[in-house]
Amino acid sequence: MKGTKLVEIKNISKIYHTLDGETRALDNISFDVNKGEIVTIVGPSGCGKSTILSIISGLMKPSSGEVFINGKKIEKPNKTIGYMFQSDHLFQWRTIMDNVLIGLEIQNKKNEENIKRVTRLLDTYGLEDFKHHFPNQLSGGMRQRVALIRTLAIEPELLLLDEPFSALDYQSRLAVSNDISGILKREQKTAIMVTHDIAEERWFKVLLL
Repeated sequence: MKGTKLVEIKNISKIYHTLDGETRALDNISFDVNKGEIVTIVGPSGCGKSTILSIISGLMKPSSGEVFINGKKIEKPNKTIGYMFQSDHLFQWRTIMDNVLIGLEIQNKKNEENIKRVTRLLDTYGLEDFKHHFPNQLSGGMRQRVALIRTLAIEPELLLLDEPFSALDYQSRLAVSNDISGILKREQKTAIMVTHDIAEERWFKVLLL
C-alpha cells in the first residue's frame, strides 16, 4: 500500500581505512522511503551517494547503522532489490529479449508466464519491435529503457538507480529521465536514484547530500 514504510535507513556511517588514515564517506545518514515513492539523492561526485545504494542493496556493510526493508535488517544481497547501474551492462551477443530475461534465468524463473509479462513490458514501452535486435543497434536512450525493463522483469520490491543517465548527452538525458520516471510511476514502483545533476531530480522527492 502506498504510504507504508518500505525502506528505513538508520544512522548509517561508512569509513574507509587506508594506509594514510581514514576517509569518512557517510556520516550518520537517516531517512525513510514509503512504498510507491521515488526518491532522488542529489550531491556532488564523491559525497557517498553510490555508497548509500551499495549499503542498501547489501553489497557493502556500513561501519555503523542499519538498513531495514519491510522491517527486515539487510545484511547481504537481497533478491527483492533491483539495481540499475550507470552503464546499461547489456550483453552485446544477446538479443534485447535475451538481455531482459537474464535475471529471470539466473533466478530460475524463466517460464511462459514471465516471458509473456516481459514481452508486454517491451511492447508498452516502445521496444517490442526491437526484441530481436542486438544492443549495438539501439540508441543510448533505448538501451537504458532495456536495462530498466531487465530490472523490472524480476519484479523487485525496490529499485536502486545509480546515475542511470550519466553516459547520455544532455538532451538524451532529459528525455530518458522523463521516460524512466514515467515507467516507474506507471508500474507503481518504489525507487531510490542517485545523481549529481540537479536537472534530473525534478520528478522526484529529493534528498540533498
